[in-house]
Amino acid sequence: MLLFLDWFGTAVFAITGALVAREKRMDLFGVVVVALVTALGGGTIRDLILQREIFWVVDEIYIWIGILAAILTFVVAHLNLLPRRPLLIADAFGLSVFTVIGVQTGLASGVTPLIAVIMGVMTATFGGMIRDLLSNRIPLILHSELYATAALCGATVYVLLANASPEWRMLIAATVTLGLRLAAIRWNWSLPVTLAPANV
Repeated sequence: MLLFLDWFGTAVFAITGALVAREKRMDLFGVVVVALVTALGGGTIRDLILQREIFWVVDEIYIWIGILAAILTFVVAHLNLLPRRPLLIADAFGLSVFTVIGVQTGLASGVTPLIAVIMGVMTATFGGMIRDLLSNRIPLILHSELYATAALCGATVYVLLANASPEWRMLIAATVTLGLRLAAIRWNWSLPVTLAPANV
């Protein structure tokens, strides 16, 4: 089940990347590149830091899922058939899955709980950050509704539930991440923002 959710998250993140690339009027190649960076970027950086084999090198299906999602998005987006709200909800599911996978990967690699939490947040959010930087946008996680914070809370819960069964740890941590992100979307929750300086 977690593997299929991982594939689902990869597809959803690729779609969001493709949509951003389309907003910037990139060609099909650019759409595919940005989609792949969004879907695979966080996990790639995680694996490099942990000195593991990069997951999409070991299993090429992640590349094909990203490419297919990007091409379909490129075609469908021209028909304006991608409603924003359901996509945000799907993205929230992807965020929760990637958070759990990132924490699990960190702990399995023998790092401390703190580093494992960072790996969870990184896996879930860094692909989107790279996407936004490539698209000349302020990264979403720095100014929008709770996003990285939701991943941080979910990853922390996973680490704190060290005595629980693996299934319950995954379920509870993913639920916390998902719940916070969906609540942030529904009620526009966000952290305090920096106020613009007054004119002198």
